Amino acid sequence: MTEQNDLIKRRIEELEEIKKLGINPYPHKFDVTSNSKEIIDNFKDPETEEEKENHKSQTVSVAGRIMAIRKMGKATFCHIKDGTGRIQIYIKKDDVGEQAYNVFKLLDIGDIIGVNGFIFRTKTGEVSIHAVSYELLTKSIRPLPVVKEEVTESGEKIVYDAFADIELRYRQRYIDLIVNEHVKDTFIKRTKIIQSIKRTLEKHLFFEVETPTLQTIYGGANAQPFVTHHNTLDVDLYLRISNELFLKRLVVGGFERVYEFVRDFRNEGIDRTHNPEFTQVEWYQAYGDYFDSMNLFEEVVEQACIDIHGTTKVIYGETEIDFKRPWKRMKMTDAVREKTGLDVLNMKKKEIIDYMEKNGIEYDPKISQSKGLIIANLFEAVCEEDLIQPVFIYDFPLDTTPLCKPLREYSLKQIEEMEKDPEQVILAERFEPYVYKWEMGNSYTELNDPLLQRKLLEEQVERGRGGEKETHPLDEDFINAIEAGMPPTTGVGLGVDRLVMLLTNSHSIRDVIFFPLMRPV
Repeated sequence: MTEQNDLIKRRIEELEEIKKLGINPYPHKFDVTSNSKEIIDNFKDPETEEEKENHKSQTVSVAGRIMAIRKMGKATFCHIKDGTGRIQIYIKKDDVGEQAYNVFKLLDIGDIIGVNGFIFRTKTGEVSIHAVSYELLTKSIRPLPVVKEEVTESGEKIVYDAFADIELRYRQRYIDLIVNEHVKDTFIKRTKIIQSIKRTLEKHLFFEVETPTLQTIYGGANAQPFVTHHNTLDVDLYLRISNELFLKRLVVGGFERVYEFVRDFRNEGIDRTHNPEFTQVEWYQAYGDYFDSMNLFEEVVEQACIDIHGTTKVIYGETEIDFKRPWKRMKMTDAVREKTGLDVLNMKKKEIIDYMEKNGIEYDPKISQSKGLIIANLFEAVCEEDLIQPVFIYDFPLDTTPLCKPLREYSLKQIEEMEKDPEQVILAERFEPYVYKWEMGNSYTELNDPLLQRKLLEEQVERGRGGEKETHPLDEDFINAIEAGMPPTTGVGLGVDRLVMLLTNSHSIRDVIFFPLMRPV
């Protein structure tokens, strides 16, 4: 820390010297005409003497952060980094003038400069800019970590003094982006993935909308909310855990195909795949069912992979994952049977619980009243770890959600009879896509029977009173909307952060969120 403070002190002294020379170290503007990438990509060496002379009169203006300096008496080489990459600058005392060159001696790695000059190729073959003039645009006070790279004769890149402290990188993402090139590339890919998803949805005539972040009643997912308070209205509000119920209201209102990218907020734990603030895209399609959503989900993800990598295959860790359609589809109960040999639908609830206890499979005692929830718990405990390649797990117990239609093969009378028998499990038209052991989203054939919808939401309220933490409150206005009449509809939620992790080979959700939530220091 003492060394850091000494460096900051020295830079402040340099700053004062620059000001005494009459130089404003923080000017308002600099006109940029080119960037490093287009200069390097498009440069062609002049062939004749006449072309060389004409070439010197064709100047470019670039700006960027100094990332390396090599001083040689009356000339200096430096590398600057702009938004597209790095380029070498050659600054000669005789060209820029004595005062400007003396000012340059006071500059450090991390300072930002603007340069006017002509393009040339050095004797070592590097496309560079020969400065005719330059301007100091920002004098930095805090030193950057100096990351040094060496390329061996075999072509292996060795990095020294990398800015590698994971927690510090998350806390100081601005430094991370400056010194770690791959980090910026990850976030560029993130944006391209989102753009790809939008293109695919809009190709299918989906319309982008916006819904509230602050809600008087939370719903649309099984999660605990964050609570805040509005002073003027004197009411408690919730940060949304999902936008589902509002998007369904829009379907009721006549927007037949809608989608929204949202930041959702869930008051839950933090781990490799969970952050309390995360991004989802949800879309809703009137007159479709969950099979339509399966088809569109795999198209969205496959196309995003192709747009980023030019292929349907990616390497995640040491595993090759292929997103090529069609994906495997498997019923939840079949997945359990394949892994355990159990035919859970034809077993007594106690028999399933006995199997779980015998095999050390944990479950929340509060869900033991529901055979459907026990089956879902067993699936998560024993099957998820094997779901590496893309697969749709479908036909969940209806108890897992109050917003989904029962399977279409049930008659209304069958459902009434099954509800009377706690050993019967009603299955719902719901699927979850899995990739690399992770749940990547959620989808239903949406429930649009207002009487059944009210009944299921009321049952969730009762389960919440019984101690379950992640249940829906009863949203009367949402019931009103369904009572007004919602057409047959299917909806999807896709976890954007997890998809970005897979497509960028990132191993923590914090690697794909610019500013992840951190414990205060």
